[in-house]
Amino acid sequence: MSGQDIKSRPVYTPLARDPAGRAHLLIIDDAAPPAEAFAPGTSAADFPETWSVAAHSQALPAPLAGNGAQAFRSASHLIAMLRHRLARETMGLRLYAIGAEHFCWDVAACASAAGMGRDEFFLYAAGKPARRVVCVHCRTLNEGVSTNLITCTGCHARLFVRDHFSRLGNAFMGVQIDAEVPGETIEIEELSA
Repeated sequence: MSGQDIKSRPVYTPLARDPAGRAHLLIIDDAAPPAEAFAPGTSAADFPETWSVAAHSQALPAPLAGNGAQAFRSASHLIAMLRHRLARETMGLRLYAIGAEHFCWDVAACASAAGMGRDEFFLYAAGKPARRVVCVHCRTLNEGVSTNLITCTGCHARLFVRDHFSRLGNAFMGVQIDAEVPGETIEIEELSA
């Protein structure tokens, strides 16, 4: 059971402004995006409007300050405001998201719900390789998973974390490790990015 034959993890390419866009909004789940998130010759300063999660401070780093920047105290607050913004937006907006994978796909879900096509928003997962895992038995979302075996916080089943990522569900699949052979297990390993 150690071989993972389904590889559906998204591949992320560094971000550059889409020349077809009339407006550009950069969304970041941290106040300081990593340099590798941008294509060569591109930086956060190239985006006229930037929203970020600045945890316990409203201060933004110099490259973002004055760049049409808004800081939010939490990712959930930023996502709620993004929903409102996209509900009244017109065509031509390009949306760019940098952050933890689950954050990027939360942004993607907002964009899709607002009617944006996949060619109108761009994602770059950065940061720790922690995963959001859905238990296929009880549907509980387990956050911050970094190993191939976990105990579900909902039903307490011992789950094997598959390398199958659901873009729609914004989570990796966790299946009971010993469903067919009670007591069967494998060695715990750290998950790679």
